[in-house]
Amino acid sequence: MKASLNIAPNMSLHIGLRMAWRNLWRHKRRTWLTVGAMIFSNLLLVFLISLQFGSYRMMIDNTLKSYTGHMQVQHRGYNDNPKIRTSIEGIIPLASKIRKQLGTDMVAARGVAFAMTSSKQRSYGLQIIGIEPQFEANVSTLPGLIIKGKYFTDSNAEEIIIGSVLARNLRVVIGDELTLLGSGRDGSFAAGVVTVAGIFESGIIDIDRSMAQLPLAYFQSLFSMGDQGHNIVINASDLTQVTALKKQVSHIISDRKELTVLDWNQLQPGLKQAIQADMTSAWFMYAVLIILVAFSVLNTQLMSVLERTREFGTMMALGLKPSRLSTLVFTETFLMSGLGLVLGTALGTLLAYYLSIVGFSYPGMEEMAVRFNLPDRMYPSLSLLSIFLGPGVVFIFSLLASLYPSLRLLFLQPVSAMRAV
Repeated sequence: MKASLNIAPNMSLHIGLRMAWRNLWRHKRRTWLTVGAMIFSNLLLVFLISLQFGSYRMMIDNTLKSYTGHMQVQHRGYNDNPKIRTSIEGIIPLASKIRKQLGTDMVAARGVAFAMTSSKQRSYGLQIIGIEPQFEANVSTLPGLIIKGKYFTDSNAEEIIIGSVLARNLRVVIGDELTLLGSGRDGSFAAGVVTVAGIFESGIIDIDRSMAQLPLAYFQSLFSMGDQGHNIVINASDLTQVTALKKQVSHIISDRKELTVLDWNQLQPGLKQAIQADMTSAWFMYAVLIILVAFSVLNTQLMSVLERTREFGTMMALGLKPSRLSTLVFTETFLMSGLGLVLGTALGTLLAYYLSIVGFSYPGMEEMAVRFNLPDRMYPSLSLLSIFLGPGVVFIFSLLASLYPSLRLLFLQPVSAMRAV
């Protein structure tokens, strides 16, 4: 007796699944149309979400590599209140130490100051960045954006690199001289004459108009910095490695209590907010697709229930409980949604995986990439989240859509059901 009690539920489940699967294919065309809609929507969602995540990674990398870097070592409080006196002692030896212990050249020291820059005709205020010429190209794309002249080769050269908008405003060309006037770290008067060695064009007007670069050694001499600077920029080989790399850098500088490591979320909070806003707007489009699929499921199951009303009435008259019929309809939806989930997710993953290898480009992207020193192709970013997020939502909404047809059976009366035409 005990064995039969244990086997009966399993047999009931097996019979229920077989009946549900058989009922699905009583109208093959209608079932395949609904499953096809699920497959298409799931394929599209996997591809679009993976492409969206990949575009975010590219956007973050391109934005950070233009100047900020994935993370920076700074004096505590400098990011909130950047003053020339809030500086790092022995910045070049510290940057060398970090490079050596991390085993990467994607580390560069910088100094930051503000000065009035004058040509023979005009004057403008701008931000002056002191950089290590031999390492700056490893953390920034600006050295690759020189459109006229050349980049620094000597860390002590009295030369300056300026943006194309600033060059146009100052009316200067390669070889012209500029006068720099500002305040040194010790409060002294900082003044110097530099030669325009190169002009860059980043495509970002604020950078091209209000930022210039000097060799770090000359920058330290001009602004009475001694051996000090303001930040050490560090790039990770991949965005996913930023958290682990930040821990390593924090350990390396643990003996310098006055220093801290800030990642890109802290350095560029607006970037994450822009991504969240874009993701929210994208989900409005995804929601329309998901709701259309849900209504397709609702229509299919409701038609199936209405067509079988007399059949259900007869089954109830023979003693079958309404809850069993309701469970049967829900199981049919579960199997149909599961089929759409498996096939759609598999096809979407294959498509996204292929494009993650060969890349994805749209007309005009290569020309823009060459101009702004950016990658010429986008690559979808595959992860468990990008693969199952969209199809999972479709699956849940499909099950929810079947609740109405299923619950109708709980209130079905056998006599009136058998009289239905």
